[in-house]
Amino acid sequence: MRVLGVDPGLTRCGLGVVDGGKGRAVSCVAVDVVRTPVDASLATRLLRVSEAVEEWLDRYRPEAVAVERVFSQHNVRTVMGTAQAGGVVALSAARRGLPVVFHTPSEVKAAVTGSGRADKAQVTGMVTRLLGLAEAPSPADAADALALAICHLWREPMRARLAEAEARAAELAKAHKARLAAAAKKAKGAAR
Repeated sequence: MRVLGVDPGLTRCGLGVVDGGKGRAVSCVAVDVVRTPVDASLATRLLRVSEAVEEWLDRYRPEAVAVERVFSQHNVRTVMGTAQAGGVVALSAARRGLPVVFHTPSEVKAAVTGSGRADKAQVTGMVTRLLGLAEAPSPADAADALALAICHLWREPMRARLAEAEARAAELAKAHKARLAAAAKKAKGAAR
């Protein structure tokens, strides 16, 4: 499976494409950071992010898109820009019918390093090692995008199996309730 990982942001938006193989084998296809000028209008900056994501979706043809879920930061303006950039990414993927999954920063850190409290250097180090890269992706937004893709490749199969099991359990519960209701109705009719 091929996944596009996106670390959304207006100033720097990390993009990373990773292929998953058997087991936990992963390989880097491409990584980059889209930059937008801080003095440009919000609409212009979002357009630049959108154009870059569209180009990557066309060029690398991922089967899924993993985006970092925005978490509460102290700077509301930063959170809003990050959320808007993430929305642009989700929209671009949705137009192509691609599944989009939002992963929390701690989920990504735990998947890649084993600790949800890992720092940026630990994430970058593990991404470099896991993908067998000659040098660490830079800046951190690039490493984060690759980490998102790896997280998705490793966690999504389990999430999908869990969702399938929950759906099966819901069907069984519905069928069981219907049988109980039918038995109660039959017993009520027999009592008359």
